[in-house]
Amino acid sequence: MANETLVATERTKKPKWLRVKLPVGKKYTELRGLVDKYKLNTICTSGSCPNMGECWGEGTATFMILGNICTRSCGFCGVKTGRPETVEWDEPEKVARSIKLMNIKHAVITSVDRDDLKDGGSIIWAETVQAIRRANPNTTLETLIPDFQGNEKLLDRIIEVAPEVVSHNMETVRRLTREVRIQAKYDRSLGVLKYLKDNGMRTKSGIMLGLGETEDEVIETMKDLRNVGLDVITIGQYLQPSKKHLPVKEFITPEQFKKYETLGLEMGFMYVESGALVRSSYKAHKHAS
Repeated sequence: MANETLVATERTKKPKWLRVKLPVGKKYTELRGLVDKYKLNTICTSGSCPNMGECWGEGTATFMILGNICTRSCGFCGVKTGRPETVEWDEPEKVARSIKLMNIKHAVITSVDRDDLKDGGSIIWAETVQAIRRANPNTTLETLIPDFQGNEKLLDRIIEVAPEVVSHNMETVRRLTREVRIQAKYDRSLGVLKYLKDNGMRTKSGIMLGLGETEDEVIETMKDLRNVGLDVITIGQYLQPSKKHLPVKEFITPEQFKKYETLGLEMGFMYVESGALVRSSYKAHKHAS
């Protein structure tokens, strides 16, 4: 991909296609005011998502449950690693109220990994979906779940509450998985997505580029995901959260992202979101329809 990337060095500035427009618009301003007033917890704000203005303008927001301390230490992720806090059993109702206050049309729910819990957090996951349904019957849902260590009984809890979309991110190609997702396994994640699809879920996954993968490896990952019946794939540019995290090895050009989009649609994916600023929740509302 020598002609399709910009090699990143410490002196390399982000290319112009990674410049983010400041969020604007009446809907964004209203939601921002509610988030600040009621101290609502969204990944959109805590993660400084570049698409926040666009997503909020379309009535979509992402919420994180089960705390903000993860039991895993992935090389790409800015979430703190350590010993998580005690589970808040009233959290499902809090999230449901937040969604109602913000009048969210489509909500994405995600979480840290909770390998410290026997149920992996799956009970809170299911109760959160149920609470949102009760308080917001017209809101569609995507659950961006951890792998639950491949435990099918835990995955069944997600399947039973039937969110419109179930997402689990592969994050990277097979060769880089051990470096990028230290405690995760490439084939286990594929198995999770296959199990979800075999049980009637609309499935989704995302990968990041710029970590040193080759074009052939990206295409191989796309084929692997399509072979387990994946419906929706997101492909975006990895950006280093801090100097302690894995460095960006290259900036992928808009032309290369477009190439992956075309290839993905030819492979039969229902939706392909491919671009430098694409994140897991990008245009998530349309993936539920």
